[in-house]
Amino acid sequence: MAAGQAPPPPGTGSGPAVEARGLVKAFGTLRAVDGVDLALPPGRIYGLLGPNGSGKTTLIRLLVGLARPTAGQALILGEAMPSRSMLARIGYMTQADGVYPELSVWENIRFFAALYGLTERTRIVRALELVELEGRLDTPVLQLSGGMRRRLSLGCALVHEPPLLVLDEPTVGIDPALRAEFWAHFRQLVAGGRTILVSSHVMDEADRCDELLFIRAGRVIAQGSGAEIRARAGTTDLESAFLALAAAAGATEPDGPSPPGQAPGGRAGGASDGDAGSPGAAETLAGATEAGDNAAGDAGSRP
Repeated sequence: MAAGQAPPPPGTGSGPAVEARGLVKAFGTLRAVDGVDLALPPGRIYGLLGPNGSGKTTLIRLLVGLARPTAGQALILGEAMPSRSMLARIGYMTQADGVYPELSVWENIRFFAALYGLTERTRIVRALELVELEGRLDTPVLQLSGGMRRRLSLGCALVHEPPLLVLDEPTVGIDPALRAEFWAHFRQLVAGGRTILVSSHVMDEADRCDELLFIRAGRVIAQGSGAEIRARAGTTDLESAFLALAAAAGATEPDGPSPPGQAPGGRAGGASDGDAGSPGAAETLAGATEAGDNAAGDAGSRP
């Protein structure tokens, strides 16, 4: 362990916090996730970056067990997903605000705490303090600003203090000041030993992450620190680096779609065997990949 680095939360172990082995998700001829391999050690912030429709949301749902892969395997903290028992160790914040508008701030976060068997008021208040909503306990969510709703969604995702926090575009639609506050919260959590996987299509957030994964057309086309990726692409900014690496990846792809039931490179892949359902209202997803995911029944979930 590096000097000054906080120990991981109990039970995280020394293996990868997030792992994917040949992960594939197909909807007919559309390969939303196309042979992804990952092994992400704990205690870091990982940025999953790519344009709308690149497969970020589908990959996240596979990793957290809200969808079943067509082929391959996802593991969280060493356990194969989907796993109902593992859900209690994951905090998942979706693109859409996963809170109940008719309930108050306190009623929302107390409800999500109860889902994890938590009744201790001190822990619930601590989550609200982290997102700076402790002064709005009795306020109905309907009366909150958009930024405050995002704060509450984050609080509900981390109230049970999970070792892994998965955030799907958490800063979309919020102002720069609140975005900076969110990232300060993320860094504080990682300093305490947590692991965070955050997806975004905003390249100016990328350098806040310890390690980046660029995704295009369901494939990881680059992985490393911001400096390493810029050096590899020969550019001075990450947006240009992504465009250069995406162009290079596109130039090496085979012509035409893969045959049905077979991933590129000869990996076998059967028909989708159905996705694990989750409660909550359906998210509005942008791009062909997310549209295909939604059509196949991968409804968005509450945090």
